Amino acid sequence: MTTYADVRPTQRTPFARYRHSLWLLTKRDLHVRYATNALGYVWSILDPLLMAAIYYLVFVGIFHRGGTGEQPYIVFLLSGLLPWTWFNGAVLDFTRAFSREAKLIRSTAIPRTIWINRIVLSKGIEFVFSLPVLALFAIFAGAHLNWTVLYWPVAMLIQAVMLVGLGLIIAPVVVFFKDLERAVRLILRLLFYASAIVFQIGDVPSSFQGIVALNPLVGLFGLYRSAFFPHELSWKLVLISVVGSLIFLAVGVLVFRRTIRTVLKEM
Repeated sequence: MTTYADVRPTQRTPFARYRHSLWLLTKRDLHVRYATNALGYVWSILDPLLMAAIYYLVFVGIFHRGGTGEQPYIVFLLSGLLPWTWFNGAVLDFTRAFSREAKLIRSTAIPRTIWINRIVLSKGIEFVFSLPVLALFAIFAGAHLNWTVLYWPVAMLIQAVMLVGLGLIIAPVVVFFKDLERAVRLILRLLFYASAIVFQIGDVPSSFQGIVALNPLVGLFGLYRSAFFPHELSWKLVLISVVGSLIFLAVGVLVFRRTIRTVLKEM
């Protein structure tokens, strides 16, 4: 377990101390997840694989439809489900970011934003670890890799910024409103079906496409999927994702700065 001695300030520069502490906490998270469980890596990919299997069975096995115009459908599913797993897992952890280790947070001098960023980083690394699974399905299903896979680092950066902003909002606010944790779970369930993960945005009725397009996750997932399905890339939707991420970050910084002192008293 990480102790005060592990994360106390050293003679490094402030940025170096922050980076060092962030990496220590991230390594601890990954160690707990992988080293202490015999099936650690399997658990990290089991959820998206099971979800993909269910939707594939429903759309292809039962209704004999591809679920979408893009084929192979299993690759279409996984290329949206894997980044969704990063997003969903991080947001859920934000609701417990402060309450889970309140004593350690109060006793250390490092910036409290590190407890948000270590969640984003650790879940992001798990996302990277899951990519070989997508690669295997793409190979066996005969999906063709497009040069737009080079946009993946951009997609990951957009998603990381979005998550940091959301974490800076959710983590402190949930300390004051405990019911927010359950509300977040419900919102995530709705957001899953509003993010064009199991279908194309073109399948949405025209009267609702404008509303769905405002969801910053839609353009983000389209950017990921463009690696195999170039027509999924819409720069207009990507721009909405970028703007949405920056808005979340700006609001998050403002909320965090105004609430963190009170949060430490409430913990």
